[in-house]
Amino acid sequence: MNWLDLVVTCAFGLEAVVRQELEALGFAETRVSDGRVEFRGARKDVPLLNLWLRSADRVLIKLAEFPAIDFDQLYDGTAAVSWETWLPADAKMTVDGKSVRSILASVRSCQSIVKKAMVERLKERLGVGLLPETGAEFTVLVSLLNDTAQLTLDTTGPGLNKRGYRMDSGDAPLRETLAAALVQLTFWERERVLLDPMCGSGTILVEAAMIARNMAPGLARTFASERWPLMEAALWAEARAAARTAMLPSGGLKITGSDMDPRMVEAARANAKRAGVQEDIVFECRNVTDLKLSSPYGVLVTNPPYGIKLGRPEDLSSLYAAFDRALKHMKGWSVYVITADKKFPDAFTRAKPDRIRKLFNGTIEASYYQYYGERPPRD
Repeated sequence: MNWLDLVVTCAFGLEAVVRQELEALGFAETRVSDGRVEFRGARKDVPLLNLWLRSADRVLIKLAEFPAIDFDQLYDGTAAVSWETWLPADAKMTVDGKSVRSILASVRSCQSIVKKAMVERLKERLGVGLLPETGAEFTVLVSLLNDTAQLTLDTTGPGLNKRGYRMDSGDAPLRETLAAALVQLTFWERERVLLDPMCGSGTILVEAAMIARNMAPGLARTFASERWPLMEAALWAEARAAARTAMLPSGGLKITGSDMDPRMVEAARANAKRAGVQEDIVFECRNVTDLKLSSPYGVLVTNPPYGIKLGRPEDLSSLYAAFDRALKHMKGWSVYVITADKKFPDAFTRAKPDRIRKLFNGTIEASYYQYYGERPPRD
């Protein structure tokens, strides 16, 4: 029990970002695959990871992995897990599942088999005839890939994007975890200018301010494993205290956001206040067609409306034209745009993208177009 097999999940395309975050937290030996990073850790690392990971979705504990080409194998493999080590007699048990390229394709049946095996094992090992399921929740994920089953325990609860600061997110919200990744994929540093001229509810800028001030993104929320007997309150208290101590004071940041909708500007201000970074961001009500850059150097990160949930084609044409005019000759600005509109690079004529990343905002596939600007001269 001293060491755990840990799995951090993330959206496709963000694996490298999450791996860098893990390395910064001290986890040097990791294994990366689609949508997940695996490594070894201790119990005390569970609070650390949940509090500090910015671009990941969940922190899981891997309990077992075994071949499962029929329900007997799935049942026996599940029943062999020491569930009594983790789950108390009153545990509320939830089983989620997924199956990819496996004979056991019925996810609902697999969930039922796994829970049955868990219950029978617990009743036998705990010496009880009934499990009331009135206590803390334990969510188990059974994942079948190429006829191999993996059982993991979710330590997070609601996804890590649920920071707790965003009440009004607009009609096409950008997930907090993706917003944090967008910032981390830029060359922005806390001494430089950062602008989002179509900021909506301000998520990109709030996440940037939290990064600049070294604020743990999970500090204002709770996690499923905080109620688990094996995750002592002292572990969480120590991790939270360390996170508060690590936080940098407000001031000195050059972060600005604007939006044409005054309601969204007010929502962005409210979100920034709840996140504790209201003093670090200047929000303005301004149409992107009036975009003017006051500094010769800076970083622009934005998520424009792209016609799927917001925006009409004719609106996007005028928006792109104004965007192109404002930035065409500003060679000192690095520009980062995430959009599902594949026509965007044709409209932004300053240069070809230096890099394009395929990312997902929820179920929407998008591209992150990266245009690198000239670096400002050093003092």
